[in-house]
Amino acid sequence: MDIKRQKFMVFGVSKSGVAAVKLLLKAGASCCFYEQLSSPKIEKSKEELVALGAVDVGEKAEEALDRVDILVLSPGVAINHPLAVRAKKTGKRILGELELGYLFLKTPLVAVTGTNGKTTTITMIGSVLDHAKVPHELVGNIGNPLSGKIDELNAGALAVTEVSSFQLETVHAFTPHIACILNLSPDHLERHYSYENYIYLKKRILKNMRESEYAVLNYDDETVRGFADDQRAKIVWFSLQERVYGAYKNGEEIFFNDQPVLRLDELSLGGEHNVQNALACVAVCKLLGVENEAIRAALTDFKGVRHRIEFVKTVDGVNFYNDSKGTNTGSTISAVLSMKRPTVLILGGKDKGEEYDELFRILKENAVTHAVLVGESRYKMMDAAARSGFERITVTGDFEGAIRIAKMFCEPGGNVLFSPACASFDMFENYEERGEKFCKIVGELT
Repeated sequence: MDIKRQKFMVFGVSKSGVAAVKLLLKAGASCCFYEQLSSPKIEKSKEELVALGAVDVGEKAEEALDRVDILVLSPGVAINHPLAVRAKKTGKRILGELELGYLFLKTPLVAVTGTNGKTTTITMIGSVLDHAKVPHELVGNIGNPLSGKIDELNAGALAVTEVSSFQLETVHAFTPHIACILNLSPDHLERHYSYENYIYLKKRILKNMRESEYAVLNYDDETVRGFADDQRAKIVWFSLQERVYGAYKNGEEIFFNDQPVLRLDELSLGGEHNVQNALACVAVCKLLGVENEAIRAALTDFKGVRHRIEFVKTVDGVNFYNDSKGTNTGSTISAVLSMKRPTVLILGGKDKGEEYDELFRILKENAVTHAVLVGESRYKMMDAAARSGFERITVTGDFEGAIRIAKMFCEPGGNVLFSPACASFDMFENYEERGEKFCKIVGELT
């Protein structure tokens, strides 16, 4: 594609959109942008992009669309947005920011997707590469747009990319050297309409892969395991349950192709879900040629990621954990199962189209002594709790109040776990802001 001969419109000027506009301008392309939301942060971004030479189309997006060749969508903009639909009907090419960045990329790329564990896994991989002294950049859905790191990557760094289902809506040429799929469970159904469509989108990460590339797949997930049936890429597995070609747990050790890599008691993070993340990390890193010593050292030192089962503080004998990144039921279930003491759970936020009956059935069978429901989804959750026979609930519309109520119901020596199973957008800009608010309130408890 001759960039300089094309006219672009970038829809959305959050981090990804800003990075896309800057990349296009640097490449000498004609570029305008459109943003339908308004906030002080967005207005500042608009001013920056205009100063660099981009055109803000304001309220004339449809008129401006007629004059461009390619529409670039930020991940937050759905492929069925009316402007995107209009672009498709009028024969415009539609790219996502991830796809745009990939078109400029000249270095190998590792891509990790799945419903849960993406950020933890690529951060683990990054830690291993640090120990092995392999130049790399963690990009994509983790908060560093691929488009914004092209210069560093093309200078010789390996791209390790977290990929969401939103980004996979708009991939065409995107082809990882190593693609890893961690697990699948219903998520983002408010955008993708059905679990079947969500699965289809996740599988798109493999669509262009060739015999010279690798697909690292979760053998224990039946849906993911089925992805191997029609793949050209070399299949490498990871498994908690079976001895497979790839990374697996055998007794109290992690192996890669019959060679011991590290003991489970050397892992710094607890919980079966983190063992699974570590297995995926081991499989990817061994394919990259990393020695066992670097893997062992990194996973021994690894302390986890912010907002994922993050210990905050002990107040009056009650341990508070921030799991704001738990934005779906599968993630919340994993967090609950990692709790080894009686736990009061704070749930709720922006509903994503999931059903919560199975969540409450699992809570009933485990160490959750009480659930505090907050946010937009609280009444839907209340109904699900009733159907599931989970009676120990309190409903509130106040976020700080939910934390104080949870502390009141928790016995000394127990845990308060904030794992919402929902998005943050009913009260907060993102899960990071929500998690920071939780930590701030807990920090002020006496």
